[in-house]
Amino acid sequence: MSEVLTTPGFDPLIALSWIAAYHPQVKLGTTMLLPGRNIVRLARQLAALDALSNGRLLVTFVPGIPRLPESDAIGVNVNRREWMQEALPVLRSLLAGESVTHHGAVGSFENVQISPLPVQQPLEFWLGGMAQKSLEFCGQSGDGWLPSNCSPAAALAGRELIEKVATASGRVISPEHFGVSVGYVRNEDAATGRSNAQERRSPPVVGLDGLRAHLRGLIDVGFSKFVVRPIETTTPWQEELKYLADAVLDLQS
Repeated sequence: MSEVLTTPGFDPLIALSWIAAYHPQVKLGTTMLLPGRNIVRLARQLAALDALSNGRLLVTFVPGIPRLPESDAIGVNVNRREWMQEALPVLRSLLAGESVTHHGAVGSFENVQISPLPVQQPLEFWLGGMAQKSLEFCGQSGDGWLPSNCSPAAALAGRELIEKVATASGRVISPEHFGVSVGYVRNEDAATGRSNAQERRSPPVVGLDGLRAHLRGLIDVGFSKFVVRPIETTTPWQEELKYLADAVLDLQS
């Protein structure tokens, strides 16, 4: 579940809670806005969802889209990446069960401790973004990386920078914690005729063959986790999932 405040869609934590109850074996992932959230409340929400789902939550935090009206809707007037840099250590400490005192842009409180705690210890935070500062931030603070709509060459270059910064920071990010979110459309008309596709940084992947080739290219440069999603579809979801399964499930062999 991705989160963009000014487009249609459900709040990710509410939607994933519903999904967790109906599907007890499904991994629960979100690309979630971190800036602007109350850190203590967010820690409690993430801990509750991970506990109730028995440790199935995977969170990717993003600073948000830097264009109107989304940038105004997020409601943070300071640099959002700096806001995230301050917030992440506080959030980690709360989710580890520590008594936390913090005074800063992300909140001012003393001796706060949450319960229950998440099943996963630590609860890992992946980060998104393709800008150099985003990549450096991921190397310094992230547990994984999930960019969106990038070529295999760009994905490889981003990963190499992240790993270089992580090494310089005395950190190691698991080689299994690098993925890409891939949007696709069924045909070329859909790729060129829909405004939501045209607004993206790069054109969407077109067709089953194009999707297979794109994922194979990402696998070849060492990526192993993918969020594959239709950019827009009128097809029933069962049919769409069958289309995806035919396209991707044998790529691992």
